Amino acid sequence: MKKIMFIGSIGCGKTTLCQRIIGDKLQYSKTQAVEFYPKMIDTPGEFIQHRRFYNALQMMAVEAEMIALVSNCQEEEQIFSPNFAQNFMKPSIGIITKIDLCQDEDQLKNAEKRLRLAGVNKIFKVSAFKNYGMEELRDYLNKEVN
Repeated sequence: MKKIMFIGSIGCGKTTLCQRIIGDKLQYSKTQAVEFYPKMIDTPGEFIQHRRFYNALQMMAVEAEMIALVSNCQEEEQIFSPNFAQNFMKPSIGIITKIDLCQDEDQLKNAEKRLRLAGVNKIFKVSAFKNYGMEELRDYLNKEVN
């Protein structure tokens, strides 16, 4: 599996996603600093929500081989600027999280539209909490081996 860096807003599910992928017990803990796992980098949501941290994201991305832009299906605002994924010059994917909490198809479509605007083509729809869509995501990440 390529080393992947997760970027998304506060509370969008990045840490839970990491916990599910590596098989840890799911427990909420606010990510206060960048957390490095053997094949993942979990970034605090503040890094995307405050432009002054963009340089830190770019510095952390040096360690990654792939970027994942993560969006909670219930988010209504555009967190990522247009073509944000291209800032890293690495392969990127989009991950829509918390699909078990989506109230209708429009929420999923809007989340997908936001990620496409941010510059990703491949998008996964998952619920790390309920384990929906995680096998497909894991399979994709495991196939993306150098």
